[in-house]
Amino acid sequence: MGIFSIFKKKEKFPPFDFSVIRCDIHSHLIPGIDDGSKSLQDSIEMIKEFKEMGYEKLVTTPHIMSDYYKNTPEIILSGLDKVREEIGKQGLNFEINAAAEYYLDEYFMSKIKAKDLLTFGDNYVLFELPFVAEPHSLSEVIFELQMAGYKPVLAHPERYMYWFKEFEEKIEDLKNKGALLQLNLLSLTGHYSPEVKKVAEQMVFNGWIDFVGSDCHKIEHLKILQIHSNTKAFHHLKQLNLQNTSL
Repeated sequence: MGIFSIFKKKEKFPPFDFSVIRCDIHSHLIPGIDDGSKSLQDSIEMIKEFKEMGYEKLVTTPHIMSDYYKNTPEIILSGLDKVREEIGKQGLNFEINAAAEYYLDEYFMSKIKAKDLLTFGDNYVLFELPFVAEPHSLSEVIFELQMAGYKPVLAHPERYMYWFKEFEEKIEDLKNKGALLQLNLLSLTGHYSPEVKKVAEQMVFNGWIDFVGSDCHKIEHLKILQIHSNTKAFHHLKQLNLQNTSL
């Protein structure tokens, strides 16, 4: 037995084929309205990279946060028109739509009741939570979304570290309430932290994911995905019934 045989070799995989995902449902590609794309040139550069990676379609999701990113459907759709116009000028032949990433703040409930939400696919609504603590209204928000005819999709649950001590129980509770779960692919690369990566892998291998998203804010995020996609967790995504493929 060789001196290094006690160390387990890390299993190597080829780069992941992102075309199996087909449609990305979480990105920030409309220039100048949140912390994503800074310019139309940035947006087009990222869209070209998505296409090169094998994606067929994008649903970009700018932040809506009442105290910071005060975007409205009108602002977002106007920005989408400009991006689409530039895509046409450059002859890219690529489909892009827009929804939003809603922040669960004190104003989100009023938007739900007014039925003033941007959706994608089968009336899906993407929303995120604060990173400091779980809001007390989470269960109520999920219920109200459903009562208004929406299908709630929780963005990147693997990043809410306050759930880590009871993560499996929390996931079961969310699924029992009818929430769908969207994993950030960047979480599988270790981009956020080793702890987030571990939880993300747990979600993949347990089949807890309904959607995946890039959460792309800049071209570097897509480069990171390509460089670090040669892992077992990435390739296991092909065994999951991801709803991205049906959009």
